[in-house]
Amino acid sequence: MPILVCPLSQVPHVVKARAPGRLVSLLDPGSAFPPQTLVARSLRIETHDIAFESVEGWTSPGAHHVRDVLGFVEDWDRADPILVHCYAGISRSTATAYTIACALNPQTDEGEIAQALRTASPSASPNLRLIDLADAELGRGGRMRRAIDAIGRGWTWEMHGEADPFELASRYGEGA
Repeated sequence: MPILVCPLSQVPHVVKARAPGRLVSLLDPGSAFPPQTLVARSLRIETHDIAFESVEGWTSPGAHHVRDVLGFVEDWDRADPILVHCYAGISRSTATAYTIACALNPQTDEGEIAQALRTASPSASPNLRLIDLADAELGRGGRMRRAIDAIGRGWTWEMHGEADPFELASRYGEGA
């Protein structure tokens, strides 16, 4: 089953249409999160969409956020889709979807997964701090970041508004 990605505004529609078994929500601290009862299992990550370690008054993505996501998906049997969203579906959610795909496919080239992300979403601009943290956590030696740099930044919020919902494969290579 795929990794579904969408903006916050599309969560109810995607849940109704695709019936994901898991939901990862990445929103600013204090934001109204979708009800955890929408799906069987959900994870809330409260972090701002910033790419710096420390900005006064902001909650930066941290290694513990990446570990929480990795722990949340380590027993995902992929019988049902997983839905990942942030406010716009452009940065935090795309970084997290890419991280999940890399974690579940340790033998797959990071560039192949990054290119699949770009093909699925021209607006994807993964949060680079989350990418760097995930790369370190997964022991990818900088390859995740280089792959994301190679696909370039997607459309900006100012250019496109929120992203269209899309899906990213959860299996690559022989298991696809």
